[in-house]
Amino acid sequence: MPSTHNVDKPWDTDDIDKWKIDEFKPEDNLGGTFSEESSFSVLFPKYRETYLKASWPLITRSLEKIGIACTLDLVEGSMTVKTTRKTYDPAAVLKARDLIKLLSRSVPAPQAVKILQDDMACDVIKIRGLVRNKERFVKRRQRILGPNGSTLKALELLTSCYILVQGNTVSCMGNYKGLKEVRRVIMDCMNNIHPIYHIKELMIKRELAKDPELANENWDRFLPHFKKRNLSKRRVPHIVTDKSKKTYTPFPPAQEKSKVDLQIESGEYFLSKQAKERQEKQRREDAMREKMEEKRLARQQDYIAPDEPGEEKAEKKEKKEKKKRKHKDEDGDDEVSEKKKKKSKKHKEEVAEESE
Repeated sequence: MPSTHNVDKPWDTDDIDKWKIDEFKPEDNLGGTFSEESSFSVLFPKYRETYLKASWPLITRSLEKIGIACTLDLVEGSMTVKTTRKTYDPAAVLKARDLIKLLSRSVPAPQAVKILQDDMACDVIKIRGLVRNKERFVKRRQRILGPNGSTLKALELLTSCYILVQGNTVSCMGNYKGLKEVRRVIMDCMNNIHPIYHIKELMIKRELAKDPELANENWDRFLPHFKKRNLSKRRVPHIVTDKSKKTYTPFPPAQEKSKVDLQIESGEYFLSKQAKERQEKQRREDAMREKMEEKRLARQQDYIAPDEPGEEKAEKKEKKEKKKRKHKDEDGDDEVSEKKKKKSKKHKEEVAEESE
């Protein structure tokens, strides 16, 4: 049989949009009503109860148009959707399931109702399991939002999707191509790749798509390539401990003493309840006395007169005078001692003459 692959197809022209999704109408359902009922239920958190109760009439009206029944159970905290005899679209119950799933993830009702359109899809990305450390997870989740929500707004404009970061998940609504881009950006962000790199890439792709000459070309030469910078040398720590001086011991270090062990050593563990209360009261009173003494000394500082320059000069003069007096006294003592020496010398000479 000859191949028909390369045969001319006059009905297949370039102006036909092959990705267009035609609306499903009641006359398109030739099989009639469904033989069995399909239903989906979703739980919602307690803080969403008031909002869902207020916006439930809008949701009911929207689902009635496609023949889907819905119930809100405030006792169990669940939303249920199910098919009815009026349901003509087989995919309607799946759209309704996505609707209640978005409502439970804090998406506003007017926005969540748009999921019932044929050209809209949704994606709920779970991000908590991608990062172990809680602090690191919070920082990376904040990167998706950016300063004053600017990064999130840029992603929404470039991908034509609605994005809501709530708790441990990211809820997205839009076309399939945009949802694929959003998932890639968010997963990379949780793997420590900043969203700004993807935003730059998306902006370049958006400009290249406007040029019809580049429609069938490879865009890799235009896109930026961000490579990880590998360090050529190993990082040297600032504080290097000298391990050569330490002697090797096969035994592990002693276990740190617990709070109970410390209480036993100090004897506090064996005190009665009244004794512990007295000890605590005494400690509080001692601390209070110390504080009161500090405050008293601080108040007294205001009444101490400051040192004046005239007083310093007077003190210097007094010191000089004391030094002079001291020198004079020393000189007088020297003269007295010399006189005594002379007298004793004369006395010795007289005694020597008499003895001769």
